[in-house]
Amino acid sequence: MTAFLELDKVTKRYGEHTVLDDVSLEVSRHEVVTLIGASGSGKSTLLRCLNGLEPIQGGEIRLDGDVISGDGVDLVRIRRRIGIVFQAFNLFPHMSVLKNCTLTPVRAKVATKAEAEKSALAMLERVGLADKAHAHPAQLSGGQQQRVAIARAMLMRPEVLLLDEITSALDPELVIEVLNLVRELADTGVTMVMTTHEMPFAREISSTICFLSSGRILEQGPPERIFTDPRTPQLQSFLGRLHEAGRT
Repeated sequence: MTAFLELDKVTKRYGEHTVLDDVSLEVSRHEVVTLIGASGSGKSTLLRCLNGLEPIQGGEIRLDGDVISGDGVDLVRIRRRIGIVFQAFNLFPHMSVLKNCTLTPVRAKVATKAEAEKSALAMLERVGLADKAHAHPAQLSGGQQQRVAIARAMLMRPEVLLLDEITSALDPELVIEVLNLVRELADTGVTMVMTTHEMPFAREISSTICFLSSGRILEQGPPERIFTDPRTPQLQSFLGRLHEAGRT
């Protein structure tokens, strides 16, 4: 498959500390790539570099052939093309669900207010929250808030959707409703790069799994190969710890 999103020898440092070390990765259209690894391995930083939230110190990031890293790039345009959803919902508490969803498309002039509201209501229907359009975030469960956050990101019609540990702040009984939504997005062909500790879900939904350790991708491949035939001691140890914790 032809690469759509490409990282070419990407390096990210904070002072003397190297967080991403010569990382190369190719993501095809409609592919779901999941980054796994211990805390501090560089997964979230990699996502933040992809949509320009963090600058890189070396290498290059390309989207559909366009360079989207380095000096002089249009960060607003990048973030229209690459959406991101964080583990914290980041909804504006003083705004209704509908206003949260329409604010960015209107301000970015992606749509008029009427167009944005029509699209937002359709998207809220899709994520099962049409009846919550005029509610405020405090009136929603954590799972509902995260579904709103995903709907808001999708309303910008991103070419790639980044999901950063989107279930880690949720109670266990709320995780399934968010994962079901991600599963639906994957089934409709949304290109996604995500981080998660939900290994059974990653195994089911991903086309490619990348294992990061100390800022490098040590192994990548189809889920079955990664989970049944880990080849590096680091991945073997990581999966062993997850198995002992009952998380595989």
